[in-house]
Amino acid sequence: KAMLFKQFADVDAFPICLQTQDTEEIIRTVKEIATAFGGINLEDISSPRCFEIERRLREELDIPVFHDDQHGTAVVLYAGLINALKLAGKSISDAKVVVCGIGAAGIACSKILLAAGVKELIGVDVEGVLTADHTYDNPMKRWFAEHTNPRRVTGTLADALVGADVFIGVSAGGILKREDVLRMAPDPIVFAMANPTPEIEPALIEDCAAVVATGRSDYPNQINNVLCFPGMFRGALDCRASDINEEMKLAAAEAIASIITPGELSRH
Repeated sequence: KAMLFKQFADVDAFPICLQTQDTEEIIRTVKEIATAFGGINLEDISSPRCFEIERRLREELDIPVFHDDQHGTAVVLYAGLINALKLAGKSISDAKVVVCGIGAAGIACSKILLAAGVKELIGVDVEGVLTADHTYDNPMKRWFAEHTNPRRVTGTLADALVGADVFIGVSAGGILKREDVLRMAPDPIVFAMANPTPEIEPALIEDCAAVVATGRSDYPNQINNVLCFPGMFRGALDCRASDINEEMKLAAAEAIASIITPGELSRH
């Protein structure tokens, strides 16, 4: 990760590995050493503790704090979706989006899409569709259920995908079937980002999907955080920002998407 920071944005970085999973201990340790750094990139902190750690550090430090597994993924996802929607001839405000996997990345991806104008977004986890009609112990899932699924759809992933324009997978390999994609709206967009095995193999749906993307470098249309985090930190450091906010993430995604000209847009 530190090498990628240096290679792509000339940002000097080095990893500090903590031998703890305790939320308060992580927060306290980062605060104690933060005075030596211009920014903090959080890495490999699981949900739900990652939300509390990031929130507290953003509030209590005066330098940018960025959880790449959440927001780097979200920025690059949205950048890819901007151009995929152009290829499919769809608008983000009219698109029905299904997000599979409501962990750190899934919630961050959903937040950026809601901020970008998605009106109908449905989340699915291992227990099925999230809906405000159900009570959840996890506070982030409660928030998610209250801010998504306006039609109160219930059931399984297959139920949620009926008539959907976009599938976003940050879950587990092989859980999406060709029949599920065929139930989606015409010219569906499928971002199957689970690693190392995507939710569906692109070859199974390349004839019926408008755009297919994965998280793997050996398939076309890789969605990779490296497109975001080095430049995001370079910009934040150069302007001496004290935070990386939602507006900056949206602007970064739009800037990444704009690199591809209309003539360069391609399914592959």
